[in-house]
Amino acid sequence: MCLSVPGKIIEIKGDKAIVDYQGEKREASLALKKDSKIGDYVIVSAKFVMEKIPADEAKKILEVWDQTNET
Repeated sequence: MCLSVPGKIIEIKGDKAIVDYQGEKREASLALKKDSKIGDYVIVSAKFVMEKIPADEAKKILEVWDQTNET
C-alpha cells in the first residue's frame, strides 16, 4: 500500500522540482506535470510529480496528517 502526502514545490531546476514535505525535502521529476510551478502543492509517486492539488485541500490533508501523528 502506498500513502501519498502533499508536498510543496519550493524550487525548480530544469525538469526537476524540490518538494518540501513539512521540512523534509525531496527531488521529483516534472516530466509528467510540466506546468507545475514554485508554490504548487503536489502528490509525488515513484519520484514523479503526478498531480497538483489546490492549496486549501493540501492544507486540510496536512492538518489531519499532523493530528493522526501526534499520538
